[in-house]
Amino acid sequence: MAELYIYRNLFLPLNVVPWPLLLVVLFFSIVIHEVAHGAMALKCGDDTALHMGRITLNPAAHIDPVGTILVPVLLVILPTRFVFGWAKPVPVNPYNFYDIRKGTILVGISGAASNFALAFILALFVRILNIAGAASGAGFTVVSLLAAGVTVNIILGLFNLVPIPPLDGSRVVSALLPYEAAQRYESVGPYGLLILFLLLGVVWQFIAAIGNIFYRLLFIGLPL
Repeated sequence: MAELYIYRNLFLPLNVVPWPLLLVVLFFSIVIHEVAHGAMALKCGDDTALHMGRITLNPAAHIDPVGTILVPVLLVILPTRFVFGWAKPVPVNPYNFYDIRKGTILVGISGAASNFALAFILALFVRILNIAGAASGAGFTVVSLLAAGVTVNIILGLFNLVPIPPLDGSRVVSALLPYEAAQRYESVGPYGLLILFLLLGVVWQFIAAIGNIFYRLLFIGLPL
């Protein structure tokens, strides 16, 4: 009856999927996130990422030894429900944008938007498998992997929208603020990682609460 429980909570699929497969899902989701940044930058007028070969699904172009390998492996192996990682940031030159403010906002939210879109698509496949009666037995392995993908992408999307440098949300906030306010806000940048570390518990509780709502909405109507 385990297959009846993974739709109850955002983190339940993480307890079912073997960690090597979970790392594959995480890495694929991170690559999609970075490619989305580069593709949106190109659409807004900046071709830096294109010329540097970063608008590609080839994993080798995005690997960061620490963020893509070390940190995710440690988080998965350790007894924690925190799943996160990052790839090499896609190079972006906002001065090439047709509209700097609009381009900065669109590029900033594109990564998270790609994760939310991927979560929706994966949840749709889960629904299809449930309708087809293939979500139990041997099919549960596939369903749980897809559900884990939903979880990972919801977490990645929400985490990156947190308005603390160097996360994507900070770039969006900075672009929305008046010039002087944006300058003061950006001056926090050098201390962003420290602030994020100090507030990580609060940030994680926020992500867990909001993420669980999204997760339950995506799977509403499925057996709990």
